[in-house]
Amino acid sequence: MKGPLFYAKILLFGEYGIIKDSKGLAIPFNSYKGALKSAKNLTGEAKKSNESLANFYNYLVNLSSDEVSFDVESLKNDIDNGMYFDSSIPQGYGVGSSGALVASIYDKYANNKITVLENLTRDKLLTLKQTFSLMESFFHGKSSGLDPLNSYLSLPILINSKENIEATGIPSQKEGKGAVFLLDSEQIGETEPMVNIFMNKMKNEGFRKMLSEEFSIHTDACIDDFLQGNIKSLFGNVKKLSKVVFTNFKPMIPTAFHRVWEKGIQTNDYYLKLCGSGGGGYILGFTKDFEKAKSSLKDYKLELVYRF
Repeated sequence: MKGPLFYAKILLFGEYGIIKDSKGLAIPFNSYKGALKSAKNLTGEAKKSNESLANFYNYLVNLSSDEVSFDVESLKNDIDNGMYFDSSIPQGYGVGSSGALVASIYDKYANNKITVLENLTRDKLLTLKQTFSLMESFFHGKSSGLDPLNSYLSLPILINSKENIEATGIPSQKEGKGAVFLLDSEQIGETEPMVNIFMNKMKNEGFRKMLSEEFSIHTDACIDDFLQGNIKSLFGNVKKLSKVVFTNFKPMIPTAFHRVWEKGIQTNDYYLKLCGSGGGGYILGFTKDFEKAKSSLKDYKLELVYRF
């Protein structure tokens, strides 16, 4: 048995803001992927994955939802027969490892599932997102459902608000100097503690004001610029966003990268932002000149995501 492939995702813009109804833009990232497989004798990562699936099964059996039900007998049977999720997606890196797993389980075991081939109306997209949110909450405590949705559809998704999401197109890549890249912090980040920090900060009126008057405005401007291909304006807005995140989201930025983050803003060689919830994993970078950014960040591992 080998299931279809489900890819990693990158939330280009909107981390934390989407919890509070600002815009977001997520794109599939095909460098990393996962699929359901089976083996008789499980060892190492495959054994750990099989045990995790058994726990997930217990959660899904007790999930009460009007929107989705599962063929739990087949799921249990497959887990007992050595099913595991074979994945190259790094865990705790903000690129949707649990999202790809959730998408694969929904695809194989959901009754009356909404398929990728249907006319995906806004209602269907919202139903999928709500279903995935319920499923992925097993892994994170609270999930927007966006990661599994992105992995399941393998399309860029524009979040206008909680109740308004749509599949979208992004400008095709060009062989220019500019790039979006991933910077490897070489630390694992855990989603739940970071979200808890954010929720505590939300109790502060000044933080809420910053979120609506600065963070959300810069995020929305970045998304509009990116989708319309306004590259010059995009970099101006990404710089503003990078500054706001550095000032207000410091606990989510690994301490070892505070100076690297500031250096980008000061030199304009690159601008950094959170990739997912932060706390480790990948940091997302934007640069007008990828060669210059590589030289400036020569001590770190970079991975190319998109070229301008």
